[in-house]
Amino acid sequence: MRILATCSLGGAGHWLPLSTVLRGAEQRGDELVVLGPPALREMVEHSGFAFTTGGEPSEAEVAPIRERLPTASTEEASVLGNRDLFGRLAATAMLPSVSAICAEWKPDLVLRDPCEYASAVIAGNLGIPSAHVAISLAEVEWASLTAASPALEEHRHGLTAEIAATPYLSRFPETIDPSPFATTVRYRRETPPRIEQLPDWWRASTAPLVYVTLGTVLPHMSFAEEQYRLLLAALADVRARVLVTVGRFFDPERLGPLPPNVHVERWVDHDRVLAVADVVVCHGGSGTVFGALDAGVPLVVVPSFADQFANGELVTRHRLGEVIGAMPAEGQDGRRAPSEQDLPLISAAIQAVLVDASYRDRVRSLSRGSAELPSPTEVLTRLAG
Repeated sequence: MRILATCSLGGAGHWLPLSTVLRGAEQRGDELVVLGPPALREMVEHSGFAFTTGGEPSEAEVAPIRERLPTASTEEASVLGNRDLFGRLAATAMLPSVSAICAEWKPDLVLRDPCEYASAVIAGNLGIPSAHVAISLAEVEWASLTAASPALEEHRHGLTAEIAATPYLSRFPETIDPSPFATTVRYRRETPPRIEQLPDWWRASTAPLVYVTLGTVLPHMSFAEEQYRLLLAALADVRARVLVTVGRFFDPERLGPLPPNVHVERWVDHDRVLAVADVVVCHGGSGTVFGALDAGVPLVVVPSFADQFANGELVTRHRLGEVIGAMPAEGQDGRRAPSEQDLPLISAAIQAVLVDASYRDRVRSLSRGSAELPSPTEVLTRLAG
């Protein structure tokens, strides 16, 4: 079977769920091509998949939306991100490359990042079966599809309903993620290959390991340095080894001199660090949150925008960690900017999750439940049938 995988705008949180399903396709012996914007190339090729470059909107078009997201109201941010950025700008930019590869290579199945809509347009036009691979909670993605609908209907009338009816592949268990999509297919991660150990950056220290990450999108934003400094200040009095990843487009030198227990890298594979981390401190992006939950690691979440608040709410509701800042009320400012007054709260949350084993027990119980789901290989065989 020929599988075309399409991904939007280069974020790791959009790519990693797709890559998990594609591992199953590899095991089946399927032919694979990944199509995405140029920023995605390094991540895809690092994962060992063939990559074809698609179109993307210009930085001049994207930057104003990206900077507006953290300060917009919840409703406005949803419209900006889902309708204007993904539904209109990104989809329009990707249409020519998706159309060309579908005409020339003739895939049997299209697997989409839910924010990549050009492949939904072309697959529907050509009658190619497609499925979307969840990057977030199902209710969040249903709301995102609804917000994007006015732009999608410009591409083809009825496209929104077509997307809602295609199989929705999710690695999140139903106990925490009820789905409004009619055909929801849940799967587990394939067993990862042997994980290479982290280097001994902390000179044989046996202190707990705290992993600090703001994902791959937030480091582009103007307040990224402020956010990193805040989290590091909150860790100043915590006895721990601290690993900070800042992404490939943020200069670590901007953080200045660091304590000996803090090590900064641009990128470390999630599997490597999550295999040994005791706590993940993050912004609440889906890739980080659900990667940590898959690995059985509790969280401390300091959300800023988009689905980060909903993910934080999930962590709080199921007591899988601690959250600083809550979902903003409708019409209110989308970002509750962390400040120095939050330092004691963040520090206390990290200490609590490190000390109280019940957080890790609940997360591990959740990850054990996910292990009972079918593998991506089994799910793809079902789709092929």
